[in-house]
Amino acid sequence: MTAVTAPEEVARIQGRVVRVLALGQVLGGVAFGATVSLGALLAADISGQESLSGFATASVTLGAALCAIPLARLAAARGRRTALTLGNLFALVGIAIVVTAAALRVFPLLLAGVVLIGAGNAGNLQSRFAATDLAAGERRGRDLGTVVWATTVGGVLGPLLLTPGEALGRLVGMPPLTGAYLFSIVAQAAALILYLVALRPDPLLLAQRISRDAAGGAAPPVDADRPLAARYAMFAVAASHVVMASVMAMTPVHLQHLAHAGHGGAAGANEAVTLLVGTTIALHVLGMYGLSPVFGWLADRWGRVAVVLLGQGVLACALLLATFGSDVQGIVIVALFLLGLGWSAATVAGAALLTESTPVDLRPRRQGIGDTLMTSSAAVGAVLAGVVLGQWGYGALALVALVLVALTTVLSPLARR
Repeated sequence: MTAVTAPEEVARIQGRVVRVLALGQVLGGVAFGATVSLGALLAADISGQESLSGFATASVTLGAALCAIPLARLAAARGRRTALTLGNLFALVGIAIVVTAAALRVFPLLLAGVVLIGAGNAGNLQSRFAATDLAAGERRGRDLGTVVWATTVGGVLGPLLLTPGEALGRLVGMPPLTGAYLFSIVAQAAALILYLVALRPDPLLLAQRISRDAAGGAAPPVDADRPLAARYAMFAVAASHVVMASVMAMTPVHLQHLAHAGHGGAAGANEAVTLLVGTTIALHVLGMYGLSPVFGWLADRWGRVAVVLLGQGVLACALLLATFGSDVQGIVIVALFLLGLGWSAATVAGAALLTESTPVDLRPRRQGIGDTLMTSSAAVGAVLAGVVLGQWGYGALALVALVLVALTTVLSPLARR
């Protein structure tokens, strides 16, 4: 097959790839939003111990960590389309296991299902890198930010479907707290079909072909290898993700305490919890994805490191609010929104920095390592977050997370060498 090297043809294909990936992220956001919102609540309910609630988020991140490198290798050999669809299959199986575990009230089975959902998320994480495979250097941040932004629609809608999902689940006889997974199943199946049918030609395979033909002069230049900058990008994204995931994972449990205290243990407390948690996580997800095109544009204009540092500043503000306003629902909600904004800036700019610091033939491997570092660190952080929450409270958890923000800021000169 003849390689496509004309810049205008590559740009046309890149536009189509971004549109397909964006739609896939909408569907993936709907599917994953319910897992993020319900995981900690299901774990606490089935295990009977709030200190184990962090194991749900830890299991999601563990699944993503275990599959990030294998899926990256699969993408390098068979293309992004194969890796993304396999990830969707993992998630569908995982959802079925979670619902079964809730019905049987078996905690280890619940964690096994959540691990598979996390494995599916490892495939979904590749979408942001797939958006950069064919992107021109001056548009790399914007294309990446556009695909990340698309998750806003599904990511905000997913948590808001908790209450109607519960009502629908009761009608069909599903276990409590699992009704919203009905929407997840439909969304994951639709994303799987979309990638199989529409993600053609495969962006990574085409980028590799263009790189091999670069000697002909018609291909775009290959990015230079800057391993120190790539390592800093991995660390910055991982640290920001640990901060976000650890605090976010414990927020539903903390809000449950605040809601029950506000209702004095009244019968309406459970409904208040699902509404409060759903609204808070929806706003948090809006912060995570809603301004990602803006952060991508800023990363293209100001530079990647500058926007990573902007993200650290926003994360610090969020954590300070959560520390000193942990007993006020409104302040916690604002802190979670800012937490999402800071994560978005650091993740978009960090992913762009990692991509442009790495030649195309090394990208899948380094991207897989970066995702593994990000998700495995967050898994450990989520478990420790449950312990910190149980021992010292929500404010102390936010204060501990500030250490990672400080480290990311102090190490930033490494990326400029």
